[in-house]
Order: sequence, then C-alpha cells, then structure tokens
Amino acid sequence: MRDHGGDLDRARAVYGGGDWLDLSTGINRLPYPMPDLAAEALTALPLGRDIAAVEKAARAAFGAPQGCECLALAGASAAIQLVPRLRAPGLARVLGPTYNEHAAALRAMGWTVEEVATLDALDDCGVAVVVNPNNPDGQRHDPDALLAVAGRVGLLVVDESFADATPALSVLPHWGRLPERARAVVLRSFGKFYGLAGLRLGFALSHGPLVDDMRRMAGPWAVCGPALAAGQAAYADTVWQAATVARLAQDAERMDRLAGQAGWSLVGGTTLFRTYATPDAAKAQDRLAQARVWTRRFPYSDRWLRLGLPGTEAEWRWLTRAMG
Repeated sequence: MRDHGGDLDRARAVYGGGDWLDLSTGINRLPYPMPDLAAEALTALPLGRDIAAVEKAARAAFGAPQGCECLALAGASAAIQLVPRLRAPGLARVLGPTYNEHAAALRAMGWTVEEVATLDALDDCGVAVVVNPNNPDGQRHDPDALLAVAGRVGLLVVDESFADATPALSVLPHWGRLPERARAVVLRSFGKFYGLAGLRLGFALSHGPLVDDMRRMAGPWAVCGPALAAGQAAYADTVWQAATVARLAQDAERMDRLAGQAGWSLVGGTTLFRTYATPDAAKAQDRLAQARVWTRRFPYSDRWLRLGLPGTEAEWRWLTRAMG
C-alpha cells in the first residue's frame, strides 16, 4: 500500500476543516528561514552552476569523500523512483517494516520484492534496501554493517532521509571502505530536517557511473531555483544545524514524557518523529483527530501510532490538551 503521512485532505474529509496540527509526518515544524531569492530563481531555468553548487554544499555537509558523486533531485522520493531503473528487474529485498514507497517503486518497475527482518537476510539479491535510521521504528544500523552488506548484493540502497540529526549513522564518510566492486546508492532528504518539504529537494550519492545514469534519467532541470538557493544557504549554516540538533533532542524527550503520561510506550523513532505502542491506535488517532491533531497509523500494526514533533510552544500546548 502506498499510504503516507501528510494526508490532511483525508483527515479533513472525515473530521472537518479548520486549522489542524499536522504531526503525521517527520518534518521539522520550525523550518530553516528561507533566504531572499533573486528574481531569476523564479523566472529563469536553473543554471548548471547553481545545481553544481548545491550538490557541492550537500556533499560537504554529508561528509562524502572524493569518489562519491552527488545528484540533486526533487526530494528523496524522486531518487526512490529512479533506483529500480538502475538494474534489470529481478529480486529485491527490503529490510522492514519500513517506508513503503521503496517496495512500491520497485514493484511498479517489475521487481519481485521480499520484506526481510534482518541484515543477513538481504544477501543474494539484485537490490537491497535499508532505511537508516528506519521509519517508523527508528532502528539503527552501524555503517560498517551496511558496508558489509554492499559486498553481498548487486546494489545496496541506504535511505538516510532522517540521518541529518545523527550524522554518525551515515555510511557516506566511510565510502572509501566499500568492498571492491560493491555498488551502493545513498539517499538524503533536505525537506525533513530543514523543514522545507514543499521545496522538494533531495540527493542521491553514489559512484560516478551510477550518478551519471540517474542524472540522464532525471533530465536537465530536476530541481527548482528556490530549492537550489535554500539548499546552498542551509547546508552552509552550521550554527543553525547545531542548534536544531540540540532542540530536536530535547523535544523528543519532551514528547516521550507526554506519551508516557498517556500510557503509551516508546517503540522507537528519531528526533523528528516518535512511534508509540498504544492500546488501540485507531482509537488514539481518532481521539487526537477530534482535537484537530493528525497522526500516522500503519496497516501492519493496530497499536503503533507515529507523531512528528510540535514546533512552537502554542503547538505543544495544543497537543498536550488533545492528549489530556
């Protein structure tokens, strides 16, 4: 099922309109401040130099070394749609449960997809997918363990969309230790940590030939001008990044305390979202929706409920009242 968070249209259709606190995604609700845009960012086609500049800024921010090339795309989701086209369809294995778009995109391109529960079970397949840290349970994998998997599969895809707040999890700084002839693609999201998901900016990082293939498939203007400008500014702003990492860690602890008072237990998560085991996820979601707070349930669990973190103090008070 290709179900996702951020589906406020469905919430409004069931519960009514008005103002909503959308916590159904893992998007930072205190976003990076948009830089002033030159008129050309809106009126002209993106220039190659601006695309190259944001790719260079992203590589530096991710700690990607020489030999690991970078491609800017319209969100990590755009990269997910390109991955199945990098190899002839065959058997793909996805470490799950996880973000369902990976399996859906592979199946749409003719791949046979198996969901597996451990890294060892990913062996001997054409494409192996790991989300690190995982969405929605926050499971984490050591970079060395992932590098080892790359040597046992045709292509390893590591989705690091939620790794900005935990850079030590990324395989990119360890790229040079990939086994000989191993092939891997790392996906990164801009919109989640920086809170500007509407700009649609993300990246695929890999060996030069694979990046070249994806660039040809993506076409000449895969990213809009405002996204290029925001990405260049945000990836250079290390002060904002550090302050946001610290704030999100505190807010995740605050959310866990609030959930504990409601009788929920932590399944896991990141500092951008938390997933809890509730007595009844449907009832918990309905109760919050009555107060115009939208959350995320999952078709494979009748207990799990995922919440993004509120941003402002007014939003925290809103959620506290809804859960009280």
